[in-house]
Amino acid sequence: MKVALTIAGSDCSGGAGIQADIKTMIANKVYAMSAITALTAQNTLGVYDIMNVTPEFLKSQLDAIFTDIYPDAVKIGMVSSSSLINVISDSLKEYKAGNIVLDPVMVATSGSKLISDEAIESLKTKLIPLATVITPNIPEALVLTGKQITTKSEMESAAKDIFEKYGCAVLLKGGHSINDANDCLYDGNITWFEGKRIDNPNTHGTGCTLSSAIASNLAKGCDLKTSVEKAKRYISGALEDMLDLGKGSGPMNHGFAIKEDF
Repeated sequence: MKVALTIAGSDCSGGAGIQADIKTMIANKVYAMSAITALTAQNTLGVYDIMNVTPEFLKSQLDAIFTDIYPDAVKIGMVSSSSLINVISDSLKEYKAGNIVLDPVMVATSGSKLISDEAIESLKTKLIPLATVITPNIPEALVLTGKQITTKSEMESAAKDIFEKYGCAVLLKGGHSINDANDCLYDGNITWFEGKRIDNPNTHGTGCTLSSAIASNLAKGCDLKTSVEKAKRYISGALEDMLDLGKGSGPMNHGFAIKEDF
């Protein structure tokens, strides 16, 4: 069985972060492991508290994983401090990790910054150059390029700029504000992946889920384009299941395709 590792924060409500990553990896038939960067108190209405782990404890988690069950792919989610980013970067290089999918969580869709300027700079210099592919949304691509992105052609240009600057493939997520969640992959060539129009307001954890599904497919030996295409189909299915939990933007049903009865 292939193995994937998620390095991210915990979401106690189960819709995003480590919990969404593990559910996604299981549903995509890989063995899931986790290194937790932070504990959060959150639900469908918002994030109420965050407690980062220490750099030493994160390093201990990564050492324990890589020296025993070596991952075939690594997904990295939100990391809010430079010291934790440095630990992750050093460990990935030390253990020669491959198939690294980075969801560069820096800016909310609303435009609000989620991590400090110092951490953003560390992300740019330490982690992004190690990635096989990164999965920014439009506001995050703006941070990486300094360019406004409002059209399909500007998405293509931004993805190419990031690829050339950081040396990693880029899946730039369109979002409904530009083109109904059509995503642009640039890996030296442009490939568009069309998103399904699904009328479901419960989209908590979609970014975590997409990046984890891509990592799962890379772990299984799929090429990047196939990994993205399969991940897009998976997230569409999870949204189409129309799970409705919580008082805010609720989670998806990550296990929609698990049919066995135990």
